[in-house]
Amino acid sequence: MENLWRAATGQDPSPEDYSGVEFWSNPERSGWLTKQGEYIKTWRRRWFVLKQGKLLWFKDSHVTRSSSPRGVVPVGTCLTVKGAEDVLHKPCAFELSSNQDTMYFIADSEKEKEEWINSIGRSIVQHSRSVTDSEVVDYVSQRS
Repeated sequence: MENLWRAATGQDPSPEDYSGVEFWSNPERSGWLTKQGEYIKTWRRRWFVLKQGKLLWFKDSHVTRSSSPRGVVPVGTCLTVKGAEDVLHKPCAFELSSNQDTMYFIADSEKEKEEWINSIGRSIVQHSRSVTDSEVVDYVSQRS
């Protein structure tokens, strides 16, 4: 049923959305997160990969060259990543926001949540179109 819904609503990402990203090899960060659906607001556990300014998610953790992501977010278009326990009333929750949308996630632990927030935050800064190299160095050294 989910595949039919995804096909009918055009939710599957286009290969152009992740062209040139070797998501199956040496990700900057990867792991399980629970993600709230965009249209149907159910919670689903997905395998996430952060690589080259893209946050991709898959149905399982066995990711190969032939795997197709269930979704892709270009983190350079995002503005903030921060804790969201107060919004969702769930522990280990965080949100990723752009001008148009906010996505919600739940990590398995507080430590994992903080690691995801830090990794995605660095990637936002590195891939933002309006940031200079010196600002990237400043941001990374402040977070370390």
